[in-house]
Amino acid sequence: MQKATFAGGCFWCMVTPFEDLPGIHSIVSGYMGGELENPTYEEVKKGTTGHYEVVQITFDDELFSYKKLLELFWPQIDPTDPDGQFQDRGSQYRAAIFVHNDSQLKEAMESKEKLIESNMFKKPIVTEILQATTFFEAEEYHQDYHKKNPKHYKEDRAMSGRDEFIESNWKK
Repeated sequence: MQKATFAGGCFWCMVTPFEDLPGIHSIVSGYMGGELENPTYEEVKKGTTGHYEVVQITFDDELFSYKKLLELFWPQIDPTDPDGQFQDRGSQYRAAIFVHNDSQLKEAMESKEKLIESNMFKKPIVTEILQATTFFEAEEYHQDYHKKNPKHYKEDRAMSGRDEFIESNWKK
């Protein structure tokens, strides 16, 4: 099993694209990148801890490759936004790929370069590729939030602008 960690704004919205795929064993919402040990949601959402909201995916690379995960990741985000994602603003909501080994680093860099070369976006691609650090699991109520609170999740996602962005920029 391997781990892949992606930041793409609100971690609730980053779970569903990776669900129910062969080789995906778990998707856990959490925090990565900051200095504070065991941060809480209340601390992270203030934007002062240095953490990103992330999803950490445990997967079997023989059944679902890291390259395929990257191909799913990019179309979930606005890779040109340095200040957050959609309605979620602040450093804790920036998009990033956290790599766990040299192979992931190479594949992430290649996927970003491919996106840059595609000229899909007029603005620069600013999504960072960072070394994975300690992963802190988010509070239980954040795990599978879309299943536990489907009405609120759907309302929040609808208001975010994420789906409109995906539709107009990635599904051309």
